[in-house]
Parts: sequence; structure tokens; C-alpha cells
Amino acid sequence: MNRAAVFQKEGKPEFKHNHEAFRFIGGNLISFFGDQIYLIALPLIVLSLTGSPLSMGIVAAMERIPVLLQPFAGVMADQLNRKRILMMCDFLRFILIGSVGVAYIFEALSIGVVYVAAFFVGILGQLYQTSQFASIPKLVRKQDLDLVNSLNTGMFQTAVFLAPGLGGWIAAFYNPGVGLILNSFSFFIGFLVVWSLRLEDDRGKQLRNSFGQEIKAGFYFVFQKKPLFYTNLAMLISVFGTTLFLSMFIVHLKGAVGFSPVTIGWVLSVGGLGAVGGALAAPIIRKRMAYRMILFNGGFIGGVSIFLLNFYESFIILALLNAVGTICASISSPCIVTLRQKLTPDHLLGRVQATSRFMTWALMPLAALLAGVIGEYVSTGMVMATGGLISSMAAFIYLHPSLKEEIVR
Repeated sequence: MNRAAVFQKEGKPEFKHNHEAFRFIGGNLISFFGDQIYLIALPLIVLSLTGSPLSMGIVAAMERIPVLLQPFAGVMADQLNRKRILMMCDFLRFILIGSVGVAYIFEALSIGVVYVAAFFVGILGQLYQTSQFASIPKLVRKQDLDLVNSLNTGMFQTAVFLAPGLGGWIAAFYNPGVGLILNSFSFFIGFLVVWSLRLEDDRGKQLRNSFGQEIKAGFYFVFQKKPLFYTNLAMLISVFGTTLFLSMFIVHLKGAVGFSPVTIGWVLSVGGLGAVGGALAAPIIRKRMAYRMILFNGGFIGGVSIFLLNFYESFIILALLNAVGTICASISSPCIVTLRQKLTPDHLLGRVQATSRFMTWALMPLAALLAGVIGEYVSTGMVMATGGLISSMAAFIYLHPSLKEEIVR
């Protein structure tokens, strides 16, 4: 095939010939796989060290406090070499998480060290995610963004399907510290994948304005683009509710429901199975339904599924409710990501993503800590119900007229 026919006006290959994008998605699958093991292993380690839902709430809050640094991460992603940022974040997480896993295996880990490690993992995660978001349009054509973001979400949900069962098995029959070590090696593989990518090296410029002015540019753009502003507002409230739920879900399944680590892993895996299909169906649904209706339906139904988790102890029902929530999230998430990428010029991608994350995630540390307090002094079931109610109500903001199809196409 003529190579010139493969490349389009943007200077990037069509998706089926884009080997860089395939490596990128494959690397993310491995990283997502490790993250899902981490999400089971870490709460079990905290419960082993302290036996306290409040301690898990503090750990979750420490990992989410760095969302407040998102505006700075956005400027870094727009002004520095994005490829080097991605490599640095992967390598440091490989060292940090692996060290925590080894310390736990040798009974040399304290809860204070977990707090500190969670904080630095949070910083590296925020910087990585912002830089990665800004790098995707450099790898693929604009018309392929919906597909790539959906496939990326599909890879995440594939990991949600496969990894928790393995993580639960490791925790039950060996040691959750091994789970953290496996997670750390997934970051090392991610480091190698990013190193192999030919991302354009157009960063490393000096700031054109003061740091404060650069940050302000991201906020100004988001507030001017009403579809971005109102999706961020809806996400702010929705994420508060889902953070309540996510911070205590595993603690709830183990403490209140009495599931073993293996059973917990299967509950999460069943959710991931349905969400894989949801992510892959997102581009098809997108052709037939406006953004705002996809986001409204996903947010409302997903919130209701979280709310109902408080009322059941059956494995089948809990697994199905969790599956409904993850399906909704897997359909909605690519729409939000693609909307931001399509409406934002390249030189602002990092700052707009960082601003959006700051606006939508600013309450996550508070929600995580509140989840621990409610779980400790009331019940983890109340955390589920409260989180679901808040998330479902937030969905109505997506009906704002600015999200009409003709504006965001």
C-alpha cells in the first residue's frame, strides 16, 4: 500500500495503520490491569494495619489531595516535554508502589508510610493523566478520537473485568503486598511503552507569561466554552458522590456484607465484564444520541445503581448493580474526554484538562474523608446510599441547552 495514502492531512496514519496508537492502548491495558489489583490490595493492607474504615478514608483523601495541584500540572503538560513527564511518572510510581509492597511483606510498613506514599502516588497520577490526555491528539487523527478514547476506556474495563479476581486471589492465598509489587511492574512496562513512542518533542518552551497567567488561560477557556463548563459542574457533584462510594465499597463488602477477598474480586470483575461492552458501544451510541442525553442517562442510572447497593447482600445482585454503574461510566467517560479534546486547541490541551480535573475533582479529598467518617461512626451502607443519591441528582445538569448536539459536534 502507498504510504502516502495512509497519512492524511494531519500527518498521522489512519487508525488501522497507527502502530503508535496500538502500543499506547496496549501499554494502558497493562497499567490499568495493575491499578485494579492495587485497588483491592491497598484497602486490605490498610484494614490489616488498622482495622479502621476511617484510616481507609484518610488514605483515599491523601491520594486525592493532589487534584488541587491540577492547574500547575496543566501548565507543565503544555510547556514541558510531555513524553519525559509520562516516563518520569511511570518510573517513580514503579519504585514507590513496589517499595510499599515489599515493606508490607516484610512487616516493616506503618500506616503513616501508607499515608505519605498515597499522597505522592496521587501527585504522580495527576501529572501523568493530564500529560497523557494532552498527548493523545498528537498520536491520532481528530476523527479517530472518539474511537481511540472508547478503546482506551474499553481496555480499562477489560482490566476491571480480569484483574480484580486475580487481586482477590493473591490477597486471600498469599499476600496483598504482592499485588502492589505487580502493580509497580505494570508502571515499569508503561515506562518502556512511552519510551518507544514517537511523540512530537514540541515542549520545553519558556513560559510566555507568568505562571499565574498561564493557569488563568485554562480557566478562562473553560468558563467561556459553556459545554465544558456545564459538564464540569455536573461532574463536580457526581464525582463527590462516586468518591464516597469508591472509598468505602471494598470496605463495605468485606466488613458489612462479609465477603472474602476472592468474592470481592469477582464482584468487581463482573462489573468490568459488562463495562467492556459499554465502552466499545460508546462510538455507536454517540452516532445516534446527543452528548447531553448520553451523559444524563449514564449519570442518573449509574447513581441509582450505587444507591441500591446499600439494600442488598446477595453476590448476584451486588455484582449486577456494580456492573450497571460501570457500564454507565464506560459509555459516558469517552464522551467527556472527546468533547474536551475536540473543543480545545493543542496549545491549551494540558491546561484545559487540568482545569477541568481541578473543577470536577476538587471535592474528592473531602468526599473520601467524609466517607471514612460516615463509615466509621454510622455505616458503610449509608455511604453507598448517600453517594448514589448525590450522583443521580447531578445528572440533571447535563440537560443544559449548551450541550445540544449542534454545538458540540
